[in-house]
Amino acid sequence: MLDINQLRYTYQPQHQHEHPMPLSFNFSLQQGDIAALIGPSGAGKSSLLALIAGFLQPDSGDISIHQQSIITQDPAQRPLSMLFQEHNLFPHLTVYENIALGVDPRLKLSAQQQQHVRDAAVNVGLEAYLTRLPEQLSGGQRQRVALARCLIRQRPLLLLDEPFSALDPALRNDMLKLVQQLAQQQAITVLMITHSPDDAKKIANKCIFVDNGEVKAFGNIDTLLNQPQQLDLRHYLGLTTI
Repeated sequence: MLDINQLRYTYQPQHQHEHPMPLSFNFSLQQGDIAALIGPSGAGKSSLLALIAGFLQPDSGDISIHQQSIITQDPAQRPLSMLFQEHNLFPHLTVYENIALGVDPRLKLSAQQQQHVRDAAVNVGLEAYLTRLPEQLSGGQRQRVALARCLIRQRPLLLLDEPFSALDPALRNDMLKLVQQLAQQQAITVLMITHSPDDAKKIANKCIFVDNGEVKAFGNIDTLLNQPQQLDLRHYLGLTTI
């Protein structure tokens, strides 16, 4: 479903004393996979998502979804949605309007599309909040709005860049379960950056360990996290002393 084929990119650091870092990614996900993307800070995880989304242009390699290359497509054309750490809601628009943006940026919706927006709000538990503004919502509710806006677009791939990291553990659990449930309903493939192996185990079936700009381990999440063989992965998980 998602094929990352010999994707290479040279990361240019923002600070002069740092050196450019070559990134190299190669893996495939099947439709319906939920893959946790783990690794130390600065390993290249967010850059990988930005490459897939089209915000960065690779030096070489290819990205394909359902065997169709998307490498030349603009970000808006790519068959995916992305949820960031910041929910990116428009403060002057209601919950209904913020979700509806996922259908039509001009907010000109047919009766059927309007019902889809209401259904999306029901799916994330916000049917009673459709007329509220983002400032009237909690942090968890705002992320639910952003998630509903992603899912109503019905794209086959959902990228999550630690969108729930600022939520308390109980809310984060709820959001992870909600992502898992909705992804299964829509047969969506999910690629999720997380710094929590426990969060990864809760919803993911695949795991991708990135270190120093490379995929160092990839496979079944239970095998990788419960019986890690690679020394650098064991270091990351705190299972060895350095």
